[in-house]
Amino acid sequence: MTELELLEKSYKELCSRELSLNLTRGKPGSEQLDLSNELDGVLNGDFQSVDGTDVRNYGGLRGIPEIREIGGRILGLSSDNVIAGGNSSLHLMYLTVDQLVNWGLAGPPLSAKSEISALCPVPGYDRHFTLTQRLGIDMINVPLTDTGPDMNRVEELVRNDLSTSFIWCVPKHSNPTGCTYNSETVDRLAALPALRNQVPDSPFYVLWDNAYALHDFLDPHPELDSIYERARQHGTEDRIVQFASTSKITFAGGGVSFVGGSDAILESFDNYLFPMTVGFDKVNQLRHARFFGGSEGLLEHMQKHAQVLRPKFEAVQKGLAESLGNRGIATWTQPTGGYFVSLDVKPGLASAVVQLAQDAGLSLTPAGATFPYGNDPNDSNIRIAPTFASLTEVESAMDVLGTCVRLAAARQKIEKA
Repeated sequence: MTELELLEKSYKELCSRELSLNLTRGKPGSEQLDLSNELDGVLNGDFQSVDGTDVRNYGGLRGIPEIREIGGRILGLSSDNVIAGGNSSLHLMYLTVDQLVNWGLAGPPLSAKSEISALCPVPGYDRHFTLTQRLGIDMINVPLTDTGPDMNRVEELVRNDLSTSFIWCVPKHSNPTGCTYNSETVDRLAALPALRNQVPDSPFYVLWDNAYALHDFLDPHPELDSIYERARQHGTEDRIVQFASTSKITFAGGGVSFVGGSDAILESFDNYLFPMTVGFDKVNQLRHARFFGGSEGLLEHMQKHAQVLRPKFEAVQKGLAESLGNRGIATWTQPTGGYFVSLDVKPGLASAVVQLAQDAGLSLTPAGATFPYGNDPNDSNIRIAPTFASLTEVESAMDVLGTCVRLAAARQKIEKA
């Protein structure tokens, strides 16, 4: 039998198993969520914050002090430079972009410009792209390298295209490649807004979504430089907005989100939030602060997450290496933290692989999802999200995925022959 015939036979056998596997979204698994079950009841009837606030009542737009200290630890900021929000950092990002466009954030509103566009490192986070598109902002792809965005391309665009108004960044264990921005990249990103100093009505912002700041599962784990400290050196701190949350630390639907920045950034947020809320859920903020007992407890908690996640990511690496290694048909990242592995197959094959996997009972993130408008120009990138599945399911999924990639590549080879 030819290689193609063998692969077709193997694939048919996989389909006959009637599998139901899912690697579509980067959600915590049940074992991870169980780590935070003690959140329920942790207050034990004591609803008073360290500053005497009764968290059951109105007020406190920026959040209670003890949770802002924890947010500062995640973001690398003083607690004075942090607002603690509700359960979703994505919500805070949406509010930020709306504020940038329509109201101004420590600067003039972007709506005064004839065109607004965002720089989007690719492959990247699909929710950033969906948010940006929903608010009517054009998106421009910039390549994501092993050390962060291609800064030569980014700086060229910021200098020469005044429509460019902000850049999305996931700086540590980036979604989906797992890369961490190096020191030079952080410094160049912090300096970007200064390129617009001569164009005061066209400010440029860096949106720093540090979703995986503490999500290390392998040692040694990479250290990320503080963009805020670099921005202070460049005089650009009023153009850097940072985000994080506990959504992949405690309960994914019931955590605490954070936005951080300079005094001017937070004052703008105060003015923007004032008409829409008299404060976020301070009871939940206090629950989290008591549960962690401070930032050291937070770090100990993340070590427990690492113990759960490490075997799943090891299974991904082992499965891909055994199925696809040294075949010249695929490459993939080897992250030390975060929630994803990025797989690149030969150009023109990602959509076919995802469909083959679907037909065999394995759901994957749609091909193209890691690019603006769902359009991967090479049709080659596939995001693997192993966190929600059990270890056994991850191992089975890698068997299916490897077969699908090899089959798609073999079919393509025959078609081109």
